[in-house]
Amino acid sequence: MKLRRTLLTLAPAAALMLAGALTVTADDAPTPPAVKTMAPDFTLKSQEGKTVSLKDFRGKWVVLYFYPKDMTPGCTIEAHNFQRDQDMYTAKNAAIVGVSVDPVDSHVEFCTKENITFKLLSDVEKQVVTKYGSVQKFGQNTVAARNTFLIDPQGMIQKEFIKVDPTPHSTEVLAALGELQKK
Repeated sequence: MKLRRTLLTLAPAAALMLAGALTVTADDAPTPPAVKTMAPDFTLKSQEGKTVSLKDFRGKWVVLYFYPKDMTPGCTIEAHNFQRDQDMYTAKNAAIVGVSVDPVDSHVEFCTKENITFKLLSDVEKQVVTKYGSVQKFGQNTVAARNTFLIDPQGMIQKEFIKVDPTPHSTEVLAALGELQKK
């Protein structure tokens, strides 16, 4: 009985410790680039095994979204919603580009399983997530933070979404893109 009481007393503390290990530690995290500044350029491999650079999209709007991990619930919802709205982005001259620290093979599996047709880029070296201040730690693992940057056809960041909710996100981005294109 004494052991059971001790375990029950420790259980909430253990849960809090575990939750603490899963929270973002931002003490030394880089900050995102500012709105109205040029988006940092990059070159990464896509799920197709091809190199893709931000400059490849000049002349188009870019929805550059960072997400933590392929095939996880929130990331799958977010990707599905972007895919669902793909035609509306195309009509607005916008490309959707996702970035995570997962390897290309993971992106291939994710895109195949979930029918994702837009570019997913692999940043295993974590250079781009760092440039965009989109790094978070989960315990000992470093993943991309769920942030999005709307980049105009000249390569300038026009809007940023930090710590987004994946479910309504594509709708929010489309609305913001429409507002920015009216200006």
